[in-house]
Order: sequence, then C-alpha cells, then structure tokens
Amino acid sequence: MKYTQQKKAILLLADGTYFEGKSIGREGTAFGEICFNTGTTGYQEIFTDPSYFGQLMLTTNAHIGNYGVNVNENQSSSIKIAGLICKNFSFNYSRKNAQDTLQHFFESQNIVAISDIDTRAVVKYIRNKGAMNAIISTETDINTLKKKLETVPNMKGLELASKVSTKTPYFYGKKAAPYKIAALDLGIKQNILNNLADRGCYIKVFPYNTTFEEMQSFNPDGYFLSNGPGDPNPLKEAQQLAKEIINRDLPLFGICLGHQVIALAKGISTYKMHNGHRGINHPVKNMVTGKGEITSQNHGFVVDRAEVEKHAELEITHIHLNDDTLAGMRLKNKNCFSVQFHPEACPGPHDTTYLFDQFIEIIKENK
Repeated sequence: MKYTQQKKAILLLADGTYFEGKSIGREGTAFGEICFNTGTTGYQEIFTDPSYFGQLMLTTNAHIGNYGVNVNENQSSSIKIAGLICKNFSFNYSRKNAQDTLQHFFESQNIVAISDIDTRAVVKYIRNKGAMNAIISTETDINTLKKKLETVPNMKGLELASKVSTKTPYFYGKKAAPYKIAALDLGIKQNILNNLADRGCYIKVFPYNTTFEEMQSFNPDGYFLSNGPGDPNPLKEAQQLAKEIINRDLPLFGICLGHQVIALAKGISTYKMHNGHRGINHPVKNMVTGKGEITSQNHGFVVDRAEVEKHAELEITHIHLNDDTLAGMRLKNKNCFSVQFHPEACPGPHDTTYLFDQFIEIIKENK
C-alpha cells in the first residue's frame, strides 16, 4: 500500500468528539479505552505488551514504523493493543536487521490503525477530560459509530487478565538453574522472563486463576505476580493466592497488576486514574535510598497511597515524582515487595533492574 492509497478513517471519542485521519492496513473498526504512551522508541514492544489488551494506543511520538519490526523484540506472541492512532506512519523502514514493515505486521494480525491524526490535540484533550472509550473505523458515518461505541464496556471493573494469560503452564529458562520461580501469568512480558532467567531462575508460568496448591507443587524457591491488563479488583483468585503466599512468608515479588493484587490481598484499595502513566521516562523516588530513578510505566489503576501509609504492616518504597502516587511498597517483617513500574523496561531505562537482584537475594536468604 502506498501513502496516497490510504482510505479516510475516523477517530470518535465517547463524548462525541471526533478526528479525521487515514487508515493503515486493513479496513474495519476497532474500539476500546484510548490511552497514550509518551515513549520515543519501542513501539513494537508497546504493541505486543499484554497490559495494553483492550486499549486503543495513541502514540505521542510523531513517527511510527520507521525502523520496522523484529520478532525478537515482541513482548508476547501477538499484537495486544486493540488498535493504533498515530501522526506519521512509515510504510518502509531503514533498520538493517528489521524483518518486516509495521504495516505488514498489523495486517497479518488484522489490526486496525489510523494515521494523520493531530495526536498532540487528542492527547491534550484526553489529558483534560480523562480516560474514555473510543472507536477508530474506516466506516465514516458518525451516528452509526456512536451506537457501536455505546456498547463498549468501561475499563473500570473489567477483568482482562484471563484474555491474555496462558491456558496451560509452561517452563522458561534452564532446568538446572539454581532457583525455581512460580510465576502467575496475568499478562507477563517476555523481558520479565528474560531478567529472571538471566539471574539463574528456572520459571514455571501458571494461568491467571491458578491456586496456591498448584503452584506449590512445583516446589518453587520464590513466587512472582506479573503485569497485565484491566481492573485488579475482579481478580479474586489471584488475591487469594497472594494472601496464601504472604501468610506463609514465602518470597514474593509483584510488578504492575501483580503489585495491585498484593495490595488488595492486604486490604488496600486501588482506583482508576484520570489518565494513568504510560511511557519510558517516569521519575520515581526510592524512599529507602533517597535516590531518583527513571522508570518505564504502563498502568491506568493505582494503589491508594493514603491507605498504605496508615497500614501497620506496609512500608512505601517508591513514590512517583510527577503526582506523588504510590510506585512501590514492601511488607514489614515479610519476604514480599512490589512495584507499580516496570524494572524490566523493554524499551526503557535500566535504573531499577536491581529489583530482580533484590528478589534473588531474598530467595537466597530463605532457601
């Protein structure tokens, strides 16, 4: 497809506001909650991140597709975003080790995308109005699209981990590795597995609704709760699992959605944010060391900081410096800690990869 052959397409927001653009790849309609990511690189990792399942991705970087795609950079087995909204889309690429164009990547997985949108205007609009549902389509009748948009469920209260979790357990890493990790797949990223395996872990990845008894049968040295999409509140089975692990004082590490599940297991509330944090340059303060850290983040829900501050068993370890929201916590006198951001950052800064080392140290002390 050449740029001049692009068909007219529409981005329609839940409040009736719409923007006109051009379609990329296949014709059709896609819907979900619209969100924006401020990262200047790593579009492939973003598009294949299971935490974005059910969301329309609005990229603030002006150029998307210019360096193509490489299968080694996927964070899961397929594209997970519901659709793409961007400014300038490149139908060709310049990177030597790219294996295909982003356009072909989208078309092969039937993903609807729209370009030539004033993304700065859209970002400014939803920053003020807050997260909302949206629809992108090559169908241009606004009234028809409005009716379709009315049927799209709200992200609040929506359980999506089951849509992206593995159906059956699988193994990752070397079987002879010194440490065994039982990981709950709520939408786990590939680079999390890479970071654990690089530190001598043999990981068994379990479906989102696995019981403690099932995970315990692997006889692991530590437990991990992964990132993932949707509202953490409906994940009652995962919360019960976290309670069991914590009550037995077994090594437990949670990231993003896993962090929120741990909080809920301790009776701490979570809530939906006005817009959420999505990007690779989010500043965090480590409250233990006093140092600043740059992090990769991707979440629309957050743990209630005030409740953690009042909780006798919990200690805040990280704070987001842009809005003072909770970014990390640990249990006092327990082998459990969690963070809201992504220490495996792919792409992104490596300031917080030490958290994986911290997890390993806890395992060593309890092995």
